[in-house]
Amino acid sequence: MPVAAAGPRILLKRLREVMAEPENAQNRLNKIASLIASNMIAEVCSIYVMRPGGVLELYATEGLNPSAVHKSKLRIGEGLVGTIAAEARPLNVQDAYAHPAFKYLPETGEEIYKSFLGVPLLRSGLTLGVLVVQNRASRLYTEDEEEALQITAMVLAEVIASGEFDEIVAAVDADVTHVRSHRIVGDSLADGIALGHVVLHEPRVVVTNLIAEDMHAEMARLDRAIAALQEWIETMVQGLDVPRGEHREVLETYQMFAHDRGWLQRMRDAVRTGLTAEAAVERVHSDNRARMLRQKDPFLRERLNDLDDLANRLLRILTGQANTAASSELPKDAILVARNMGPAELLDYDRQKLRGVVLEEGGSTSHVAVVARALGVPLVGQAQGVLDIVDTGDAIIVDGSGGEVHIRPSPDIEHAYAEKVRFYARRQEQYRALRDMPAATLDGERIALHINAGLLVDLPHLTESGADGIGLFRTELQFMISSAFPRMDQQVAHYRSILEAAQEKPVVFRSLDIGADKVLPYLSQAKEENPALGWRAIRMALDRPALMKLQLRALLKAAGGRELSVMFPMVAEVDEFRRAREILEEQREYLLARGHQLPVRIRVGSMIEVPALVWQLNRLMELADFVSIGSNDLVQFLFACDRGHPRLAGRYDPLSPALLSVIREIVHAGATHGVPVNLCGEMAGRPLEAMALLGLGLRSISMAPAAIGPIKAMILKLHAGQLTEYMAPLLELPEHSLRPHLMAFARDSGIPI
Repeated sequence: MPVAAAGPRILLKRLREVMAEPENAQNRLNKIASLIASNMIAEVCSIYVMRPGGVLELYATEGLNPSAVHKSKLRIGEGLVGTIAAEARPLNVQDAYAHPAFKYLPETGEEIYKSFLGVPLLRSGLTLGVLVVQNRASRLYTEDEEEALQITAMVLAEVIASGEFDEIVAAVDADVTHVRSHRIVGDSLADGIALGHVVLHEPRVVVTNLIAEDMHAEMARLDRAIAALQEWIETMVQGLDVPRGEHREVLETYQMFAHDRGWLQRMRDAVRTGLTAEAAVERVHSDNRARMLRQKDPFLRERLNDLDDLANRLLRILTGQANTAASSELPKDAILVARNMGPAELLDYDRQKLRGVVLEEGGSTSHVAVVARALGVPLVGQAQGVLDIVDTGDAIIVDGSGGEVHIRPSPDIEHAYAEKVRFYARRQEQYRALRDMPAATLDGERIALHINAGLLVDLPHLTESGADGIGLFRTELQFMISSAFPRMDQQVAHYRSILEAAQEKPVVFRSLDIGADKVLPYLSQAKEENPALGWRAIRMALDRPALMKLQLRALLKAAGGRELSVMFPMVAEVDEFRRAREILEEQREYLLARGHQLPVRIRVGSMIEVPALVWQLNRLMELADFVSIGSNDLVQFLFACDRGHPRLAGRYDPLSPALLSVIREIVHAGATHGVPVNLCGEMAGRPLEAMALLGLGLRSISMAPAAIGPIKAMILKLHAGQLTEYMAPLLELPEHSLRPHLMAFARDSGIPI
């Protein structure tokens, strides 16, 4: 039987036996080196492990001088071993001395060995070390021998990554606690600090069965899985009801990768060597990843995401594993890690166990960030490369305040953050001491501070924060977490419970705002080229008035005997607001005619988030009882800047003269017509931005509950009149942002921001 089919199978069995023996880690590693040498009929087998700073250290050897272990070291790119690590591919030479990259290490005693075969220890495309075999005779190793060593290296990489040899590392170097520690700096999207363990939103499939019992059966399994993957992609592409454009081209490129003959052939070849279908997919993907991670072409690097996704989907088909971790059992301190995700996906998770979220992408105004802030879950976005270096169960720290992520942190870092958590708790205690104080500036301006909410469990924050009311209740969240469209009685009960929990404090209900990245699983929606600018919110409601009528009727019934405040989102024309208000009046008359108790007062408002309304303010103010500025979408539409695009996440500053001038225009129109103006976007929850809003004349803002304390502390130190005078000339400046000027004002005035 060929070495590639029989050798690895026998070796794997013996490796498992060695790992089960009650030996210390160094002895086990020595036995593994001996086993590999015996299996490969090699006179030398050496195992090099990657150490901090890109150093490859000899950890075990059979055949070389034992005293060289933990002494012989090569940097990436140095010597034959370093070359293998740098290029992430095997090296097979018949005369090692003659190779231009050879570096002589006299302590090893390797000068008598000519033939050399080395392969990288790869996991998810990252090099963990190098595995080498050598012989005295000058010869090239066969393809079967090279394949056998690569399969062995795949198994050994899993063993090293599992932490089996951490005790050796600790004995060798006191600084080894940093061996696999990483610090990533991203963007702070939701405040707070969380210590916990990694849960991958889309879990990687762990391949445990590596060696095939029946090669033909494995080949059939692989072919069936490939066919299922291609059929799924074909259905997705054909179902796109959009014209040609970037969105369709991306999916068609994805489809092309799934039919790539080279990729498919390499996986089939790997099965022929004796691997299972899953191991073949993992093996080829790790090789592809290693090569693409070393590419300088940014386009090719970006395609890595497509290959990652294809391989993971293929592995899920083969193993039958779920697409996300939401349905699995979470640890009590779960930190969710994902490339990106929608708000509904975040709401799928158990909020009692979810401690924090880390995203490779995501911007501060993306809806998942908004929901995370509403839930009080620390969130760091733009954590580039995090998925390459984490595994489920890894210890992780999320610093949502500073935008930092620490993966497998050292004890010193853990201790420092434990202290930071205690400091954060003390600061929150200080804010709680302000809870019952009115939010008034030094010159006597009373500021109404409201919270944003979306679920009944958010209501305790209303009392805990000392907020004046709920300035934005996102009614769509109830729909997003339901498996079917909520019935009338369910909606009535839900809205009534919200009003009862709020007691006498005002609640502003925003009508159903779905579309864009807020999709209801039970509501059919066509794919859109630009969903944020598409069929969503009031546009959908006016086109499907039955949905709006049902919700408005439920709100009217729930508020019987109380005051009801309703506002409509995504209004672009005053006519849309007028039509929505007429539907509300129709439902009021319908219930009145049937003897239902009605609200004692009904206030109807409009969101101002589409710039077109800025040129219709006078007509809008004549019809509206109040207006609320949605700064998140207003920023997006004003600057034509996708709020979820990773490259545009920080492109435009909300404190730009352009946006602030628009907000001032809205505030002045409200004052002229006697119409209250509120702002319920994310600007309101950050002290410096909130300070600027007060300088523009806003006296009512709405934010995440955790922001109430810091905002109130800022207000108590602010002289609003002085700020208004200071800001007036600044709005005429042709600058990207007024942030430096406002920071200087706060610093000089002793205002905590």
